[in-house]
Order: sequence, then structure tokens, then C-alpha cells
Amino acid sequence: MTRHAAITGVHNTKVGEVTGSTCMSLHTEAALGALADAGLERGDIDGVLCAYALTETYPMLSSAFCEYLGVDPNFNAGLHAGGATGSMMVMQAAALVQSGMCRHVLCVTGDNRLTGMTRDAAVAALSQFGHPQFEVPYGISVPAAYALVAQRYMHETGATLEHLAALAVTHRRHAGMHPDAHMTKPITMDDVANARIISSPLRLLDCCLISDGGAAIVVSAADAAKDTRKRPVSVLGTGQGHTHEHICAAPSLTDFGCKTSSAHAFGEAGVTTADIDVAEIYDSFTITLLIELESIGFFEKGEAGEAALRGALTHGGKLPCNTHGGLLSFGHSGAAGGMFHVVEGVRQLRGEADIRQVPDAELAFVHGDGGILSAHCSMILGRT
Repeated sequence: MTRHAAITGVHNTKVGEVTGSTCMSLHTEAALGALADAGLERGDIDGVLCAYALTETYPMLSSAFCEYLGVDPNFNAGLHAGGATGSMMVMQAAALVQSGMCRHVLCVTGDNRLTGMTRDAAVAALSQFGHPQFEVPYGISVPAAYALVAQRYMHETGATLEHLAALAVTHRRHAGMHPDAHMTKPITMDDVANARIISSPLRLLDCCLISDGGAAIVVSAADAAKDTRKRPVSVLGTGQGHTHEHICAAPSLTDFGCKTSSAHAFGEAGVTTADIDVAEIYDSFTITLLIELESIGFFEKGEAGEAALRGALTHGGKLPCNTHGGLLSFGHSGAAGGMFHVVEGVRQLRGEADIRQVPDAELAFVHGDGGILSAHCSMILGRT
């Protein structure tokens, strides 16, 4: 019997404009769906991890959620690492069950950012990651910071706008295969090229969506997983990497903590990039994914864009990536955005991805990135 922690339940809500939804309703729907997927009852859960929300400002969101759902766990905590939160929750949950502190840990994310926030509030939220003294007074925003990274990357590698556009087009194609995705209408390279500039060189379709939605997973101890409803997915390796919080303090604009986090995960799992069948990698912007694909080691520096143009990141290619459509097209609702990647990785390994299914997928790489390429968490998931 393997000692690896296992993911035994997953669920995502509908993503996009979910009329009438609230932060707590999305948390609850996702949580109950994950429990049903695992074949567990609320009383089986002895650990709960929640992330953060912008539309409902509970000082202790995880405690408020437990109160709302009616559970009384042995361990209960909130976690906030931006887009890396979903992966970090799985990493934390795995540690809890491996330590013997918990048997089944419920990890929950969700927010109704599209219908629960005004446009001005959503834009203001994108300025929260700026340094209050050295960046915010000069008009920094999240898109502007990533545009700075894109400019430097393109200067160093010769990457083109077409390389970025290929990622956006591929992700929309993948989202079109998912019944819960926010954006499914196909887009072309010309559509991306003609979209308005948000922060040069990034255009509208280079940027992630703002969505309503929630996602949850259950992580179980190895011996407890055998009694759950579906085939468990093992957490074979995890790792984190942290180089900065604010982009003005980053040691590099093209080399980030994903290199460290992925090296730890691959080392712990005892596999390499060549062994991975499907990858679910954080894609807040097209440049985010381009840089991470190379830093993690799936492609040499400056080669991922050309690979995307050749179809390497879709079904039948070298590395099917973000098979649900990612943040660029499936949807992005705060911490749930990164959790969607985990859910898709599990479904691929279970063979539950329907027309998105990568044949015979046995190993998945999942990666979350928070802030301005600030916090990184990588995971290797395996079919048991």
C-alpha cells in the first residue's frame, strides 16, 4: 500500500456569469460536489482549508465556511498565496494526512467576482499586489507588471506576439470542449492580434478572465482512500519556490521560483518532464505560461512559443497543456482559478475528461503561481 496522500474527490461549479451566486454558495456547491465525488459525508471530513475571497470579507473565511456547512474539523485554516493557493492547499492537505493529523481534508475555493463586483472594484483589486511605496504611487497594476515581464522576455528571446497569440487560441479551443467553461466561442490569431491593448504588448485576449466559480477537492490518507468511491489519484511530489513579492524586488524578470518548485516536485516524485502526459500550468496571462513552460523545463528558453504555433500544447502534441482552457478561457475566479487546474489534472488521470481526454494519461504536472510570478507551487499527480 502506497503511503502517498491521495486526491479522492473533485468538483467545479459552472464558471462564468453564475447569476445569483455568492462566495459562500459557490464554496458550498463545490464542497458538496467534491464530497459526493469521493463518496464521503460531511462527518467524514476532519480537516478544512479555505483560501480567500474579495466579494465577502470574512476575517476568518475558513471558520465561516465550516460554520455555514456544519462541520467541526480537527484542523481548520485559511491560506493566501494568490494563484498558487490551490496547489499549496493540496500540498498542505497532503502533509496533514501523511502526518496522521487528519484522514480526509477538504480544500475549498470560490468567489463570484464577475457578478459580485463592480468593474471599478475588480480593476482596483488588480492593484493590490503593487508595493505601496515604490509601485502603487506610479500607477502599477497586475497587467502592467506582467507586460514588463513580457517586454523583457521578448527582448531576450526574440519571441513574437504570434507566439503569445497561439497560446490564447489553443486555450479557447480547449475550453470549447468543456461544458462548464466561461468562454467557448472559438477565436483566431487575427482576433488576438486585433484585440485592444491592455498593457503593451499584452492585448485583451492575452489576459485571464474575471469569472464566478468555485472548486473543491478532498485529499485523503492512503489507507482511507481505499474506501472512497472513485479511483484515487496520488500526490507523488510537491515543491514551492519564492523569490519576491513585488516585481520591483524580483532578482530577474525572466527567471522565477517555478524553476525551484518544479525541481523539488520532480525530485520527490522521481520523474522528469519527459514522463509527464498532461500539464495544467497557471496562465494568468499568455506570457505567464510561456515563461513557466520553459523555466520548468518542458522547453528550452525561447522555444515554447514556436512549439505552441506547431500545436505541441494540444491533444496529440508533445505536451497537452491546460486541457480545460485555463484561466484564459475556462475562467478565473480568484483562488478557484488555480484549483480548476488541479481538478482538471485529476479528471485526466481518472479518464473522466470526455472529449478533452488525453489517452492513457498516467502522470500530470500541476502548477500554481501567485502575485507577479511571486509564489510558486508545483505538483506531480499520478494514476494509482
